[in-house]
Amino acid sequence: MRVGAGPHKHGGTRQACWLALGLALAGLTGLAGCSSAGYYWQSVSGHVKLMHAARPVGQWLADDSVAAPLKERLAMSQRIRDFAVTELKLPDNASYRSYADLQRSAAVWNVVAAPEFSLTLKTWCFPVAGCVGYRGYFNEADAKAEAARVAAEGLEVSVYGVPAYSTLGWLDWAGGDPLLNTFIRYPEGELARLIFHELAHQVVYVKNDTAFNESFSTAVERLGGARWLAAEAARGNTQAASDYAGFDQRRQQFRMLTQRTRRDLDEIYKQNEPKTHQIRVQAATKVIAKETVMQTFRSEYTQLKAGWGGYAGYDAWVRQANNASFGAQAAYDDLVPGFEALFERENHDWPRFYKAVRRLAALPKAERDQALKPPFQLQ
Repeated sequence: MRVGAGPHKHGGTRQACWLALGLALAGLTGLAGCSSAGYYWQSVSGHVKLMHAARPVGQWLADDSVAAPLKERLAMSQRIRDFAVTELKLPDNASYRSYADLQRSAAVWNVVAAPEFSLTLKTWCFPVAGCVGYRGYFNEADAKAEAARVAAEGLEVSVYGVPAYSTLGWLDWAGGDPLLNTFIRYPEGELARLIFHELAHQVVYVKNDTAFNESFSTAVERLGGARWLAAEAARGNTQAASDYAGFDQRRQQFRMLTQRTRRDLDEIYKQNEPKTHQIRVQAATKVIAKETVMQTFRSEYTQLKAGWGGYAGYDAWVRQANNASFGAQAAYDDLVPGFEALFERENHDWPRFYKAVRRLAALPKAERDQALKPPFQLQ
């Protein structure tokens, strides 16, 4: 039964489906006990509303009231979705075969936090999904309230909108993860990458290891996105790659800048704390060094942006940048080269690559990290 297929029809079955969906989401978000009741309710009700708004793409395409540009994007999304199955060997299920307009700019808002002198993210732990370095809210005000609570603990916090999230394939029976208005109008190459990224979470997911999960999915999105654009160019659609080139160049330049900044901050934070009265002096020195790095980061960003022809898409991120935002970015970046090296070792064979990633996933975290960091020790 597809959730949201018409109100009041088959009421008893629908109530059972809502209950099952609620229990499944409770497992995904780890909500149990009275203290988690509020978060439990917003997670379940938020996702239920999202799925209730979703309709199969075929229905949107057949609806004469739907604008032609949206129909074109939805039709393209289905070609991307088919490509994900046939070429990248990603799951062939209900995910991204439906569409919902949420009437808002983000699917959820994530809260991330880190200490004053560390890029290591605070984690929130759930019994099924495990410990993750973020906490998501369907309402931005709720996310900001949580951020304020965490900031009161002395941590640096960041709140950012997320265009899509994955239910890891566990809710395929309820309709899977839908396409959303929050990303459907992305540049073609970016739309493909996002779909590939979220589907990759359904292939491999390791509890308690956000960096492994996000870096793996990011590697799949980059490799798959490049293959999609190449395939489109081969069939005569060179415009997609051309349109995407400028977008991706800016992202690569910004990523290099933030990676340098993370390395500089990490060097400062790794300095050993003395066990004497000099601790306060050491902390003050770190504050000064940290502020110098951040000033350099913002200055170099201004210079970089000058060559972007007025593009200001990273301005808000830079303005609010702190340990939490840098730490969240690291989870998506740091292990990607290792996964790309593994893909090369497996001769660009997607099933072999996924099998090799699953072998890595079975190792203890320390061994996984060691294998995926230079010099790569991939078995």
